[in-house]
Amino acid sequence: MSQREWVEKDYYAELGVSKTASQDDIRKAYRKLARENHPDSNPGNAAAEDKFKRISEANDVIGDPVKRKEYDAFRAQVSSGGFSGFTPGGGSYTTTSDFDVSDLFGEGGPGGAGGFSDLFGGLFNQARAGGGAGGRSRAQRPRSGQDVETALTLSFREAALGETVQIKLSSPSPCLTCHGSGARPGTSPRVCSTCHGAGVTQRNQGAFGFAEPCTDCGGTGSKIDDPCPECSGSGVTNRTRTINVKVPAGVQDGQRIRLSGQGEAGFRGAPSGDLYVTVTVQKDAVFDRDGSDLLVDLPVSYPELVRGAQVSVPTLTGRVTVKIPAGSRADQILRVRGRGIASKSGTGDLKVTLRVVTPPAGMAEAELVAYDDALRAAGFDPRSGWAGAT
Repeated sequence: MSQREWVEKDYYAELGVSKTASQDDIRKAYRKLARENHPDSNPGNAAAEDKFKRISEANDVIGDPVKRKEYDAFRAQVSSGGFSGFTPGGGSYTTTSDFDVSDLFGEGGPGGAGGFSDLFGGLFNQARAGGGAGGRSRAQRPRSGQDVETALTLSFREAALGETVQIKLSSPSPCLTCHGSGARPGTSPRVCSTCHGAGVTQRNQGAFGFAEPCTDCGGTGSKIDDPCPECSGSGVTNRTRTINVKVPAGVQDGQRIRLSGQGEAGFRGAPSGDLYVTVTVQKDAVFDRDGSDLLVDLPVSYPELVRGAQVSVPTLTGRVTVKIPAGSRADQILRVRGRGIASKSGTGDLKVTLRVVTPPAGMAEAELVAYDDALRAAGFDPRSGWAGAT
């Protein structure tokens, strides 16, 4: 049974009594619930069987004045933030599928020999024997370094194609003198004689065993007799580093890149944190994007739409010739397969939007008038069929 399960168990709630209930009230509540949920009265009812087990467990603890006192003291200390290293009974117990509910009571009813009381008492006895925290000491290793965040600004092309960029970062880093050990060069940390390298010490209180950080070594499991003069034994110094950030092709504005182990250094050689780089992508004068598709606005004249044309269009890796079909429309989109932005899911397309550019007023006015007259003479009406025509 995990530490958290023990902390969250409310035996008073299981029996429906208050925390200030008398032992007589607890006994009456248990007997009433036991009659209602006993398997003999509810054959085949799994919910009643489960309830019966839980109330029996609750009664075995708070129904006993000594165990109740220890249980109350334990919950009060845990809720106030104390004894974070405690695990009752050194592990867990499970109920098998062929569990016989009558075994809870043994031969003498609740608390009888061979019954639930023996099982629960075994857990208490194991804690008294030093079995708290699983009967094993788990070292509290030196704390790991914190994660670090920074920002990086890229051009559109750098973000689309990918780039390796150097950034300078000032943060706690492994000490170059002792290489993060915290000990003066030529010496080494020694195993703590108090906790024997475990980083924790055991303490018993009543029926409970507690594991606490070793006060002699601060929970690190080791001691330094001759600290490094550069980092004063921490293994960490503040310095400016140059880090190569490999930006993957197709990275988008606001995306974060994680560099494992490039954050703040850990205490005395503990693992470093991670570095998170948030990317800002600048706008481009020619290109935009829609996912992995590369977008380009292509200026064209009206005659090119009517008659068709072949136009050179830029891409991220060179230029391509785009054929404008005769009779194209303004704002029509032409697609060139596979010339977009590379990503994990593949390379997108180049989407070319045709934008009509009209000549300035007065430019070749005679030719424009003649062209307009020719259209009218041929019966062309640009507003023919328009819903707003009169």
